[in-house]
Formats: sequence, C-alpha cells, structure tokens
Amino acid sequence: MDIRKIKKLIEMLQESDLKEIEVSQGDESVRISRDNSSHQEFISKPVIVKNDPVSSPDTHQFNQVTQPITGNAVTSPIVGTFYRSPSPEKDPFVKVGDSVQIGDVLCIVEAMKMMNEIKSEFDGKVASIDVEDGSPVEFGQKIITVN
Repeated sequence: MDIRKIKKLIEMLQESDLKEIEVSQGDESVRISRDNSSHQEFISKPVIVKNDPVSSPDTHQFNQVTQPITGNAVTSPIVGTFYRSPSPEKDPFVKVGDSVQIGDVLCIVEAMKMMNEIKSEFDGKVASIDVEDGSPVEFGQKIITVN
C-alpha cells in the first residue's frame, strides 16, 4: 500500500471523531487507531496487518520486557521494515552497550524499496534495541533506547 495513502488515512482519522479505521487493498491491510490514553492530544499509530496463517501469538514475545528500560527513545519516522545492518553479511550498526553520538547511524528502515538511515538524536549508550531485525515497524514506534 502506498505511503501517501497511509498518510492521507492518518489525516482523515485525525480530522474525524473515529477512533480506528481499517482499509484492505488486495492482500494488504492497514489498521490505524487513535490512542489518547497517554497524551492529551490525539496521536495516530498505523499498524500493518498481514494475513499470515503461519504466525502464532508467540511471534510478538520479543517486544515483551520484564523491566522497563529508561532513556531517550529513538522512534521510527516512517512505516517500514527495521534492519540493524546495511546488508545481511555486514555487522550491525550498533549493539546494546555501544556508545553513540548525535548523528551516528543506528539502523535502517526500509519503506517502498528506499533505505532510510535512522540517526541518533542523542549522545549516550545503546540501552536496548526494541525491534527484531527484519520486523515491520510503525510510525512513531520505539525502536532503540539510548541512555
């Protein structure tokens, strides 16, 4: 589904009284819901839903953390696929415990065959990598925490 269409859906949701909208196009489906429990203003979070009969409820256990990790959250600026390294045979850009400076490349988010480098906005150490390599990410989703 085209990113421009997704952005238009987000705008439509923000301008309406709806809390959620889901659109299917062929075998792709996008669900966008409004979450106003943690902020006073409305924030829309797009969610990519795949019809994958093989997936099980255990697939999302990677994101479950027993103790919350505090620090500066690096979030995805776009909907896409998260990659820790520039290519499968290369080392990851960063690992937990690595020191980073403002402007250092932390990861890549691929959207529509375009590789978008995500750079650190903070100086510090990588406290956590919150997304599994090759996983889809949402707009605004926390992907890395820097202390």
